[in-house]
Amino acid sequence: MDTQLARSEITQERSRASARALTVLLLGPLTMLAGVAWAFLQPWRVTLLHPRGEGFWWLVVEPPLLVVLAGLVVALAAPAIVRDLEAAGS
Repeated sequence: MDTQLARSEITQERSRASARALTVLLLGPLTMLAGVAWAFLQPWRVTLLHPRGEGFWWLVVEPPLLVVLAGLVVALAAPAIVRDLEAAGS
C-alpha cells in the first residue's frame, strides 16, 4: 500500500468528529436553548420582567437563567472534554 494513501486515510478518519464528541459539543448549546425556551414558555418564572420589589438574589437566581448559565459552563468546558475523549480513545 502506498504510504501517502495510508496517511490520507488516517487524516480523513481523524478529521471527522465521533458521535461522542458531537454529543458533548452539543450539550451546552442545547441546554442554553432549553433555558431560553423555558423562559419564553413560562415568563412568570423570570421576575426580571416584572421585579415588583424583589431583592437582588431573587432576581438573579431564576431557574431558566440558571439553566442558561449551566449550558454556558458546559459549552466552555466541552472542547477540553472532547480532547480528553479523543486522547483516551487513541
